[in-house]
Amino acid sequence: MSDRSVLRKLMRDLRNPLFRNGYALMANTAITATLGMGYWLLATRFYTPEEFGRGQALITAMRLFASLTALGFVGALARFIPISGRRTGGVILRGYGMAAVTGGAAALGFLLTLPVWGDIYAVLGTPAMSLFFLGSVVVWAVFTLQDVALTGLREAAWVPVNNLVFGLVKMGLLALLATRLPEGGIFVSWMIPTAIALVPINFLIFGILVPRHVRETEQTARPPSLREMGRFLAGDFPGTLSMLAIVYLVPVLVAARVGEATFGRFSMAHTLGCMIELLAMNMAVSLTVEGSFDRSMLAANARRALKRALMIITPIIGVALVAAPLILTIFGSEFAVEGTMLLRLMALAVLPRVLIEIYLSSLRALGQARRLALVQIGLAVLVLTSIMALFPFVGVDAVGYGLLFSEILVALLIFSSLRKILRYGETGQPRVMRRSSEVA
Repeated sequence: MSDRSVLRKLMRDLRNPLFRNGYALMANTAITATLGMGYWLLATRFYTPEEFGRGQALITAMRLFASLTALGFVGALARFIPISGRRTGGVILRGYGMAAVTGGAAALGFLLTLPVWGDIYAVLGTPAMSLFFLGSVVVWAVFTLQDVALTGLREAAWVPVNNLVFGLVKMGLLALLATRLPEGGIFVSWMIPTAIALVPINFLIFGILVPRHVRETEQTARPPSLREMGRFLAGDFPGTLSMLAIVYLVPVLVAARVGEATFGRFSMAHTLGCMIELLAMNMAVSLTVEGSFDRSMLAANARRALKRALMIITPIIGVALVAAPLILTIFGSEFAVEGTMLLRLMALAVLPRVLIEIYLSSLRALGQARRLALVQIGLAVLVLTSIMALFPFVGVDAVGYGLLFSEILVALLIFSSLRKILRYGETGQPRVMRRSSEVA
């Protein structure tokens, strides 16, 4: 295929909101991964291995409590922002508030039980660090949901712009604090730019995009009632919470079992594996948004999203399998020794995860919260159980083996239902075509 035909195909895709949002989120993941690698590479040069591991652990714990609650509302915001009309601003603010309160409460519980979580978190024992950690959880919760708000408003193109600026400022501050704050500089350099980024992006959301969205959808909006949103969250939130435990709770549990330097090396492979997995989720989030706008197009959009996701992700998985040791050697030879197998296993696990994410996003668009929760909770139980069972035998590689085994099994179990959605959309059944004589 010539460069010109590829360009024409891309321009045609960008006129479709499903692909435009999906590609923007994938570009954001690529930017985040690239700048993230640069950030952590700088950290290995400017900070000791122990401080590197401690910084990773603090950021991981912060993201656990912020994201387990904030990302629990991702499905609801992606589902309801497109149809909320005049209530759109309130829906977004309500999501922000609930995520901040629940995340802060979870973080407070963590701080009150700090000795249970291992010596690596002892630095949070002072009042000043405890308050900074609590504030960081609240800030990250809002930072996470603002990207979802932009996607729900069909303006995901702003997400990579925001994270590009955020990533560059973060790297500069990391280097600046290396001499001024050799202990704690990693965590501080991560959070200060995050807090600053909230101001311009939320001005954009509430000052420009929400009013425009209200004007454009006032004729077709179907603002959800609190009861409808509550019923959806009751089904979606526990399942989403379970799924996010896979990403954010697992590293915290690993940190409690290994030393600081070992955790730092584990975290790099785990972070890169999660970035590949996030690509599978990007197109799926866009599918939820477009499925909420127009359910009649769900089958066609689901097929398109699955095809594009596999087309983009499969080569990336191939690169990760072949070049995992070379990629990790950038951070040091010990990173490659301890992380190559983990990165390869996590990359392979993304293939079945693509099928799972397309299925889950279709269920969100259809509002089938009970089935959604069942699949998500089942997958989380499988992953956590298998990791804990394998950890004594294969160490940190248990994370990769557990993910691969669990996601293949769940993909096989949901495959028949996914095929029905891909063929028939919201009904799950073939449409019966009536004869012209019957219509007459």
